Amino acid sequence: MTRFAASAARLAGFAGAVLGWAPDVFWRATPAEQGAVVAAMMGDTPTPPDAAAIARLQEAFPDG
Repeated sequence: MTRFAASAARLAGFAGAVLGWAPDVFWRATPAEQGAVVAAMMGDTPTPPDAAAIARLQEAFPDG
């Protein structure tokens, strides 16, 4: 789980800093959307988190 948390934090930081996404935009984006954006920006194809992992994070860290 630690690996996922670190990856999610990095991806959220990227989404905020580079794309200008607010947290709610990041959390509403599907893993496929996140992966497509990162792949387009970075020129590679990272594996985005799956829906179950995102749901666990949303439950653990609600945005209000």
